Amino acid sequence: MQINIITLFPGMFAGVFGESMVKRAIEREFVNINYVDLRPFGDGRHQTVDDEPYGGEGGMILKVAPMARALDSIAERGHVVLTTPRGKPFAQNDALRLSQLENLTIICGHYEGLDERITELYVDEEISIGDYVLTGGEIPAMVMIDSIVRLLPGVLGCDTLVTGDSHYAGLLEHPHYTRPREFDGLQVPEILLSGDHARIKRWRRQQALKKTRAARPDLFDSVELSAADRKLLEEDD
Repeated sequence: MQINIITLFPGMFAGVFGESMVKRAIEREFVNINYVDLRPFGDGRHQTVDDEPYGGEGGMILKVAPMARALDSIAERGHVVLTTPRGKPFAQNDALRLSQLENLTIICGHYEGLDERITELYVDEEISIGDYVLTGGEIPAMVMIDSIVRLLPGVLGCDTLVTGDSHYAGLLEHPHYTRPREFDGLQVPEILLSGDHARIKRWRRQQALKKTRAARPDLFDSVELSAADRKLLEEDD
């Protein structure tokens, strides 16, 4: 997969993508990340990329021409995403959908926004990672890329690590336990030590249902419950 990032601050990505799973994915060539520094595409001797908005108001707006030149410099842009607070909320199904693309370009928004003509001419999709405002679109781009890259075949090395994730099937994930069996008076649930994989699977489904209902009723309301699910919810833990 090829991911292009248009940003004024390419150095911000080094620490995040120079560690852990994304670093290994890059080294093993599951993904190639191309950083496109917007500044060299700026206007004039000072490489200006922003200007005051027409109509007044405070803040600065990213200019259309430098962004257009940056986008045109990318041979295979593919699907173009703009990170912006006004975009649709980013969710797990978006990460899965975008991970299936060969080429993805992410524009990191900045300042008070971008000239709207950039969106009209180049952007396929506007995405937000939450109902709050950050200083720029670099952190949202990092969040999106991390969630996308981990879904690429071979990156995690085991498909069940993905399909068991919270939000993958509309539910929060069930609890996990590892050694020791007892800590500070709290025991690992006996069923997880039973070796009965059918009962363990059933218990995990029950816990996922109950945790989702308690913590995220908005998600729970959208889940299509089977008769077996309803029975699990009626039972004691």
